[in-house]
Amino acid sequence: MTTVVPVIELDRDAAAVAAELDEVCREIGFFQVAGHGVDPGAADAAWRAARAFFDLPLPARTAVAMPEPGYPFGYSPVSGESLARSLGSDTAPADLKESFNAGPPEPPAGGFTEPDEATAYAPTPWPDADLPELRRAWRRYYDEMLALGARLMSLSALALALPPDYFADKIDRSASSLRALNYPEQDRPPEPGQLRAGAHTDYGMLTVLRQDDAPGGLQVRAPDGRWVDVPSVPGAFVVNIGDLMARWTNDRWRSTLHRVVNPPPRPGRPTRRQSMAFFFNANWSARVECLPTCLDGGSPRYPPVLAGPHLMGKFRATMS
Repeated sequence: MTTVVPVIELDRDAAAVAAELDEVCREIGFFQVAGHGVDPGAADAAWRAARAFFDLPLPARTAVAMPEPGYPFGYSPVSGESLARSLGSDTAPADLKESFNAGPPEPPAGGFTEPDEATAYAPTPWPDADLPELRRAWRRYYDEMLALGARLMSLSALALALPPDYFADKIDRSASSLRALNYPEQDRPPEPGQLRAGAHTDYGMLTVLRQDDAPGGLQVRAPDGRWVDVPSVPGAFVVNIGDLMARWTNDRWRSTLHRVVNPPPRPGRPTRRQSMAFFFNANWSARVECLPTCLDGGSPRYPPVLAGPHLMGKFRATMS
């Protein structure tokens, strides 16, 4: 296959979808999905609410800022994060974006499996006084994304020659998160090496992204080293494999570098960009180790890790 990020139609024979999914994830780990069943009304409402949040005056946004370094939810200002630091580059410049991050709507049934799990369910500081519709719209969209994530994991199990419900007990307490990103108009040149989002891989299982078609967008690094644009396809979501899924598959599936580049300098052309990412995570205590169908006669490349502590450590490394 080519390294162009393909569109996979989910609304067809599951075996055919699984075969295509395996091929794509072996090659580049990025694809777009159509026929996904996500309610367009829920998606659009969440998108509009995100835009309204970033249009609020700065004091209203900072009123719901992450309350302390390493806190996972709330508002993060422009230059508040450097994704390249997740790969160990302590001197990488800060990203030219701002974000609002929300976690699970409520804690898991039955309580926490260990005290640290409470971090993944920390309260989201919602801007209810200024924008009450944000919480309502995002709760509905969060549920839609959970359903899509579970569907994709069932297809992933089939693609990996496993029973379709193989991952079910590993995602039934999923502490997933939803993030809206605003890339503001660039009215001055960036610093040397500074991007809208530095090159990084995602940390978890799957990321489901909605993006607009503004200039200066998402790029993925192809196996030959080229940076390939990921176009905005109306009605489709971009999906990519994260580090934990690569570990689970013993690198049969690729967690691929990607970035968000700066727009070309064109006076008078708007450059503001928005995206919304849903990070579909495994249960906090899910043990991530080489799947039985991915050994290929060899040995596991990675030691086992617990999903939650792995994710939280990676996230904290990126915060300024």
